[in-house]
Amino acid sequence: MANVILGLLLLAPQSFYDLIKGFEAGVGLFYSASSGSIKRALDGLLARGAIEVASVEAGGRGRKVYRATDTGRAEFQAWMGSEPTGSDFETAALSRLYFLGLLDADDRVPVLRGITARIESDLAELTALDARLDTQAVPPEHRDTAFHQRATLAFGIASNRFALAWFGEHIERSEPTDG
Repeated sequence: MANVILGLLLLAPQSFYDLIKGFEAGVGLFYSASSGSIKRALDGLLARGAIEVASVEAGGRGRKVYRATDTGRAEFQAWMGSEPTGSDFETAALSRLYFLGLLDADDRVPVLRGITARIESDLAELTALDARLDTQAVPPEHRDTAFHQRATLAFGIASNRFALAWFGEHIERSEPTDG
């Protein structure tokens, strides 16, 4: 969450309200966040110096506008270049893809290659599981359940194959051209 907020603040300084709207209007397509989780992430970013209050609007509410610091920029760059980890790989990959334009052109393809490496690894695990399951007998009373579980596995394999092809094509479109 903190890295997504840093990405939004690198796009433009924003208030807490603006960040909530930013999640609703774009990031929310692949990253779910409540106002409370956004507030907690903002507080953490402030505490470690990754963001600062850029201005406080005059008036009764004194709306704070936040911006990323050099520390925040470095933290964001490190996150973008790190291997996507965790159980929600799709969110990790799409978060990086969404903010890829914030990186220098030469730094973009390595991020995409890191994403494809994770997809390849996940696909290999799913394919190996599929092969192992082919060798196991299913008791008659579990065949209906096993049928749908295998369908779930087949979906995962197909989804990873699609993602691998899509990211491969995106790498080709993203590679710097000579001249």
